[in-house]
Amino acid sequence: MARQFTLPDLGEGLEEAEIVSWLVNEGDHVIANQPLLSVETDKAVVEIPAPWSGTIARRFGANGDVVKVGAPLVEFSEEAGADTGTIVGEVEQSEPAVHQREAPSRGSRMQLLPAVRALARKLEVDLNLVHGSGPGGTITRADVERAARSLTEVGPAEPLKGMRRAMAQRMALAHAQVVPTTVTDEIDIEAWSKDADITIRLVQAIAVGCQAEPSLNAWYNAEAGERRLLKRVDIGIAVDLEGGLIVPVLRNVGERDRADLRAGLDRMRADAAARSIPPEELRGATITLSNFGMIAGRFASLVVVPPQVAIVGAGRLERRVVADGSQPAVHRILPLSLTFDHRVVTGGEAARFLAALRSNLAKP
Repeated sequence: MARQFTLPDLGEGLEEAEIVSWLVNEGDHVIANQPLLSVETDKAVVEIPAPWSGTIARRFGANGDVVKVGAPLVEFSEEAGADTGTIVGEVEQSEPAVHQREAPSRGSRMQLLPAVRALARKLEVDLNLVHGSGPGGTITRADVERAARSLTEVGPAEPLKGMRRAMAQRMALAHAQVVPTTVTDEIDIEAWSKDADITIRLVQAIAVGCQAEPSLNAWYNAEAGERRLLKRVDIGIAVDLEGGLIVPVLRNVGERDRADLRAGLDRMRADAAARSIPPEELRGATITLSNFGMIAGRFASLVVVPPQVAIVGAGRLERRVVADGSQPAVHRILPLSLTFDHRVVTGGEAARFLAALRSNLAKP
């Protein structure tokens, strides 16, 4: 009897993965633990090995397809043996392999002429994106044709995949759940050495801020109405990649020196860029740092991702004329933004955290 191997649970709460490439063909004989295909999650590109030896009778899905956990990946012919080797995982088939991207048609809620619907299908126009100019907002043929011309000018639609799809999902969830409030400040860092490691100074200052005001280094379970204050400071460092945003976690920053923190950060960024970062290094952040000023921008209203309750942003470093005693002088000024979840963090707690951050960063 033919046996199916389904997409295993890859951990970290992942529900789906995108097929990057197949490493075997139908008709190939494989042995247990031989890589079958590589898939991309929102965290990394990983290879899925064969759970047992046998001949591939059928592959499910093509490159670029999004596969749900528990959906079939390959079917082995009847000769597939029972030796399992190291089984990655097998779940009963529960959902179709390819995630269908379907949006409810606005036309289902409006009275549209059949000819208009047919024209929209022919021109591949999503009626949800068309502004109706007819009576009562009715979509006309002219509206569809105008939308088709606009689509031709802007190019084809590009479905979100991998990290960018996961980012969209996380940001939508954060927007729906968190009550964000942002406070800002500026730090005069002229006393720093010219070769100071700004990112590592920020990391260490955040640890000091969390010690002064522990309510910012916390997780909040909204469903249970429970807050958990965390003793160890594990900082998520937002890394901007071509495919989207990824946030590896720098662990126990309060107990590490600058050289160790820099080495750890460099390694994590290299792994993130190569999409080879271990999943465990992408979970469990207690607070996040976004060093967006390395690109542009002074202040920002940042996004707090649950269960965290705060994120610190460092803006673009600039030189500004300030009063230095009785004489004007040009100093380096670092803008800071602190966005926090006002459901569980008070304005006073946020201000005290920012004051501790400022005090630490003002030191040489």
